[in-house]
Amino acid sequence: MSETHVNPSAVVLAFALGAAAGAVAALLTAPQSGRETRRRLRILADEAADEAARIPPALSAACSRAARAARDAFVDTLRSEGVPLQEPAAGPQGGAERGH
Repeated sequence: MSETHVNPSAVVLAFALGAAAGAVAALLTAPQSGRETRRRLRILADEAADEAARIPPALSAACSRAARAARDAFVDTLRSEGVPLQEPAAGPQGGAERGH
């Protein structure tokens, strides 16, 4: 039996494109004036732009959390295996805090 691998990002992209096409078709065939349709399209575009602006910071935060979790899991695994770990050297951002 052969395995089929589906790229999750391709599925999400296909879903988003299908939803967008459906929304455009619904707006263009709706019984309302062109002016009202254009107004609704502007509102939808503005809302989409606002949502899209939130994506990069959310991805950055998620990547930082994932990196921290991976690092912690790696260190925990090394410790459980009895591997001696070196403490990081105190540098400008580590060690004792300077008085301000």
